Amino acid sequence: MSSVVNDVWCLFSLSIVSSIISPDSVRLVNGTSLCSGRLEVKTNQSTQRWSSVCEDDFDQQDAEVVCRELGCGAPSVLQGALYGEVEPPMRTKEFQCRGHESALLDCRSLGSDRNSCSPGKAVGLTCSEPDAVRLVGGASRCGGTLEVKHKGEWRPVVSSYSGWTLKTAAAACRELDCGSAVSVGESNESYDRSVWNIWSYCVESGSVLRECATSSYYSSSLLNLTCSDLLLQPNISVSSSMVGVSEEDQQEVFQVFWGSNFTISCSIQPQYPGGSFQLTFTSSDSTHNYTQPAVNHSAHFLFPAAEPAHQGSYSCVYHLNVFSHNFSSESRVLSLSVMDPRPLIIRAILLPLILLVENIVLYFYCRANRGQLPCRQKNIDRGGL
Repeated sequence: MSSVVNDVWCLFSLSIVSSIISPDSVRLVNGTSLCSGRLEVKTNQSTQRWSSVCEDDFDQQDAEVVCRELGCGAPSVLQGALYGEVEPPMRTKEFQCRGHESALLDCRSLGSDRNSCSPGKAVGLTCSEPDAVRLVGGASRCGGTLEVKHKGEWRPVVSSYSGWTLKTAAAACRELDCGSAVSVGESNESYDRSVWNIWSYCVESGSVLRECATSSYYSSSLLNLTCSDLLLQPNISVSSSMVGVSEEDQQEVFQVFWGSNFTISCSIQPQYPGGSFQLTFTSSDSTHNYTQPAVNHSAHFLFPAAEPAHQGSYSCVYHLNVFSHNFSSESRVLSLSVMDPRPLIIRAILLPLILLVENIVLYFYCRANRGQLPCRQKNIDRGGL
């Protein structure tokens, strides 16, 4: 019995959503969201009659108005019969929008409604999905009070009677690209303006949050979410008295000399106090982990003498316990190579020595062949007389 009641309540909620969120004069049907589908225009308010639109009477500026009216982003695809064809009658009055109108029916139109349009010419429209969900008030974009945007207006979401669980919250975290849901809670701050009520079963059915929002004035508790990607990405860097950078396979490789000291530094922008950094080093045959507490949001790992065994990949992982949960965030990978300085030292010694020997040989050759052309030519080349 309870499941039947829930199903009926879900259908009732979705009907409220449709009446509040969808505009009165246009809609996109057979698409994947409110922002895609075959365009239909309400041609008769009293009979609630909807008609498709002929592609020949519709252009890019008309599409911009429709996307704006639906609360979506800019039009990205405009193509006939993309979301299925329909039988006549079809509205074929030509719209003449300038692109700035707030509703399609505010635009000028030419001609009269006709029942003729070539097959495959019903307007199919895809608007870009808007940035319609955010978490505010936290130290990161992946934690805070949930807000939803519709028609340019951001409103918080109330938690009372909405039945939000971690499963519902997971959908919001996915929309935000913030990983999975960690916790659902409520804040007790007062809010005296309009809010959204979003029912959990609507979200869990696969609809995006903005399609499940109904207007409400009940605001005793606002919905707080925490997602798994709460922490920012830490930074990793290397410093040494002798360091260089090369490229191997389109990847930066930092170079240090054998025997020189180097330091791997891990840091993160201030969000929460405390935490620790784990430096993970991976070579061709082993993996090592080093851990230090975060001091002033950073940690420094000193290696006194570089050896070939230090050659490999390094990454920083920041660990933090906050809101009674453990969080972690990993940096990019830093590649390090260790150079043997001996060939460079030998080269630095041999090159001047070779030049010195060449000059000595040339000197004695010229003395032995004094007055001959090669020596005179060499003197001329050197600016001598």
